[in-house]
Amino acid sequence: MHRIGEFEAKIRGVLERLPKEAEVTRVEYEGPRIAIYAKKPEVLLEQSYLITDIVSHLRKRVVVRSDPSVRMSEPEAEKIIKELIPPEAEVESIVFDPTIGEVYIEAKKPGMVIGKNGMLLQEIVKRTRWRAKVFRAPSYPSNAIRQIRYQHLSETKERERILRTVGERIFRPLVIEHRGIRLVALGGSQQVGRSAFLVDTGESRILLDCGVNPGTTDPREAFPRLDLDELDLSELDAVVITHAHLDHCGFLPFLYKYGYDGPVYCSEPTLSLMVLLQQDYISVLNREGYRPPYDQRDIRSEILHAIPLRYGAVTDIAPDVRLTLHNAGHIIGSAIVHLHIGDGLHNIVYTGDFKFAKTTLLDPAVSTFPRAETLIMEATYGGQEDVMPPRKEVEEKVAHLINETIKEGGKVLLPVLAVGRAQELLVIINEYMRRGEIAECPVYIDGMISEVNAIHTAYPEYLQREIRDLILHQDLNPFQSEFFEQVTHPSKRPEIAEGGPCIIMATSGMLEGGPAVEYLRYLAHNPKNRLMFSCFQIAGTRGRSILNSIKLGRVPEVELIGENGRVELVQVKMKVDMIDGLSGHSDRKQLINYIKRMSPKPSRIIICHGEKGKCLGLASSIQHMFRAPVWVPDVTEAIKLA
Repeated sequence: MHRIGEFEAKIRGVLERLPKEAEVTRVEYEGPRIAIYAKKPEVLLEQSYLITDIVSHLRKRVVVRSDPSVRMSEPEAEKIIKELIPPEAEVESIVFDPTIGEVYIEAKKPGMVIGKNGMLLQEIVKRTRWRAKVFRAPSYPSNAIRQIRYQHLSETKERERILRTVGERIFRPLVIEHRGIRLVALGGSQQVGRSAFLVDTGESRILLDCGVNPGTTDPREAFPRLDLDELDLSELDAVVITHAHLDHCGFLPFLYKYGYDGPVYCSEPTLSLMVLLQQDYISVLNREGYRPPYDQRDIRSEILHAIPLRYGAVTDIAPDVRLTLHNAGHIIGSAIVHLHIGDGLHNIVYTGDFKFAKTTLLDPAVSTFPRAETLIMEATYGGQEDVMPPRKEVEEKVAHLINETIKEGGKVLLPVLAVGRAQELLVIINEYMRRGEIAECPVYIDGMISEVNAIHTAYPEYLQREIRDLILHQDLNPFQSEFFEQVTHPSKRPEIAEGGPCIIMATSGMLEGGPAVEYLRYLAHNPKNRLMFSCFQIAGTRGRSILNSIKLGRVPEVELIGENGRVELVQVKMKVDMIDGLSGHSDRKQLINYIKRMSPKPSRIIICHGEKGKCLGLASSIQHMFRAPVWVPDVTEAIKLA
């Protein structure tokens, strides 16, 4: 107990130096943070250097909260908050969390709630003794965001227990003095899908991603290898999710179903998006007659255990591991994971899916880190042939194909990933239509795209500057247009399919489920129509099957559920195109350039998340170019890192 006693002694030393007039009552572990409760929290907040000194001394994240005995009643506090906040802020909701003394304020203009240099927030604390947390209200309601906030507020005691337990585990004394660091591939190696990697330091165990393979329903290939001896859920310290695509987060609720009681770390947008996509995953499996591996209760448990982090925030997640998330440029909230292990013993950079180039929505992936010995890098587009054309050329191709189809009286079906690709195409199509470079026609949006759009507008700080400025400073929603029409009920789909020329944007991007599959059944027979893919098609999916048939010069045939509920074999006679260049992944040139630009240079590189041939080919090229050891592990293989 030496270490914990030493740490508590540090806390006591810090508290002794705090001003007596703050009237500090207690200190609690709150997940990865230390919470200081005081009867006059404003004394500490107004003298911000005090908190800075505490953070520097403890080397931990610190939050100041009011003691429950001094908090104003919720009705009185709400009245004062409404008086303090100008009407122009457009506050939509004020909700109190009595367990930790926070009040959640959702407003369309959160900057006006915060005030200059946070002065208004400090005034709220001073007047009410409630600590205000401000959220941007989505342009239209988001069920996922609402569910997460409701879950946290309706089960405050359970949330408090979870955070305390997490804190106790993080700040526990070290038992094992670094017997070595191992990386175990549980999925996503020499394949795309079911990404999952276990980092074992001897003292701690961290799981990086926990996805599914949407290209198969065989449990042996669909899910990560959680049956290995290396993974004991009772000994797992944390799960870190890089982003919300199902091949990286789709199996996470299963862990809670089978007893995991620890935290999941991710960015704020990722939490909302992964809840949305996991719920859709359950619905699709149920519709298609398969039993989902988890249910809504497990997703609710995941929500309660979630600890969202901002980019750049250094956070203790185990006694010997610190986590920092950095922008990955793949989708909103996507993160490159940096793990600092031990006292400078080893540093891991795990890219997840990343884009090392600016896109319509996002800034390029971060490539500079404090330290980095091991790089774990994706290779989705790592093949020799995987060189994407310039973005302008790609956009012009999209416009040309749409115009050609509309002129012939056909319809364009765009199966899209609801997150990322849909928003990018919406912005492109809207801009080109406004300029008259795409013929005006209805653009129907179906599936969960609108919900995802709402989440994008709730977190504009994660978007690139031009889009961020539209939302923050011009109060414009770049994902809305007079050309767009949301399909609000499935009954409208046959009418759209029988109507005039149009663009239909629908999920899912690989035709594995969702309304895109229904539209395909309606449109497939007509050669005037066009099917345009814009995202990677994983092996085993309907989308990949169609593209493979086209390459072989055959008319594609796919099995679809007909109106009578029976399986039908449908010939795809419509035109089929693959639009390369809009991907949220780095192509081969960008992957190699990332290693060139990465600072500091890693001493070891591990290639994953790509088809076997692409992983091995990219690894060979990297080894030749950089003279660094490169590994391409297979699933279940372990690598000793230090």
